[in-house]
Amino acid sequence: MTGATHDTSDRLATILDNVRALGPTLRKRALEAERAGRHSEETIADLDATGAFGIGSPAEFGGDELTVSQQLDVVSEVASWDGSCGWIVWVGASTNWIPAGSGARVVEEVYGCDWVGPRVAGSSHFPASRGRAKRVEGGWVVSGGPWTFGSDSLWAPYTNLGCIADEGEGRFLVGLQVPREELRFLDDWQVAGMRATGSVSSTLVKDELFVPDHRGVDFRDVVGGKLDNGLKGTIWKAPSLGWSFSLMAGMSIGIAQGALSRFMERAAGRPLRGTSYKNQLEAPLTHLMLAEVHSKIQSATLMARANAEETDRLGELSAAGTPADGDYLQKFSSRVLVETAYAAKWCSEAIELLQRNSGSTAIMESDPIQRAWRDARVITLHGALNLEALSENYGRLMAGTQPHQFEGITTLDRFAPAPNTSASR
Repeated sequence: MTGATHDTSDRLATILDNVRALGPTLRKRALEAERAGRHSEETIADLDATGAFGIGSPAEFGGDELTVSQQLDVVSEVASWDGSCGWIVWVGASTNWIPAGSGARVVEEVYGCDWVGPRVAGSSHFPASRGRAKRVEGGWVVSGGPWTFGSDSLWAPYTNLGCIADEGEGRFLVGLQVPREELRFLDDWQVAGMRATGSVSSTLVKDELFVPDHRGVDFRDVVGGKLDNGLKGTIWKAPSLGWSFSLMAGMSIGIAQGALSRFMERAAGRPLRGTSYKNQLEAPLTHLMLAEVHSKIQSATLMARANAEETDRLGELSAAGTPADGDYLQKFSSRVLVETAYAAKWCSEAIELLQRNSGSTAIMESDPIQRAWRDARVITLHGALNLEALSENYGRLMAGTQPHQFEGITTLDRFAPAPNTSASR
């Protein structure tokens, strides 16, 4: 078993069976959750009971600590029933590297308590963050905000807020772990897709907040894995971008697979308007369309699977004291990003083909295919999936040139900084 210190195959099978049993209920609740702009507490509890929120949690604290490849299976399965549910499970799994990279005391706080739902959320880890952090005796003073796109923050005990600090040598990003009772959540999640994720903005309850020193970490130390977290599994040594974005591709794949299943159900015995076909599944044009849909989904799946498996392998190497060199990690991370963007694009295109061939009823709110179409398109618009920018950066690496240097958690220059900074911009 790659990427783990214990055999998790039986646990994976149990979680997948649990999700499949819950799936029809998730699909039934999807419309109500969309209208509410968030999943119900009942849905969060039901997902928690399947084990979906523990797939990336440390074994030392009762988590399942599945391999990245196994987490990919779970995220895809959940997303096949409801994209918004897939999103919150993806976030719940793929942000575990943030508390794990923040040191042992944060790990104890996040995972040591009893909790139903995701353990941690992240918000505004971008250069444009409106949060500000100032170092003071014993910790940090946080101000500013709001912090946007706080997926899972409605249900997690902590949200890691991205804040900008400047101590005279240039600005840098600080991640501050803030308890939910110190935050006020805004009702500002009115969006085209992924409506039930409740990815709202948040502000501080007061104008300023003191955060103890151990909960505030220079994000360069988090992404660099410089702090001891006391965890033994090899997954904690895996590259964070490989972990996060392999699973993100799995979300797109699951949504597309769910839309394909729904199409096959509704097309059987359905007459095809404008033709003499009484069963849409007998029409050659349907056969051609299905082959294209399959090819797009399969291409995305093969890339995501390969990236997840390589992430697991790299975690094993690092845990064994023989990590891959910086050049390889840089190129791999760049590859994961661009291939995830392509996976999102291809799956979105596959769903659009299915919708176009589903008749006018596929525009109804109650139809899962139209929801899948909107949800999949939203993934392609994620701030980290700018296909053209990611393509240029990976192409630069292929050509032997350093990628662009920029601020944020997806920066690539931390692995192999360019020897000539001005020439690499």
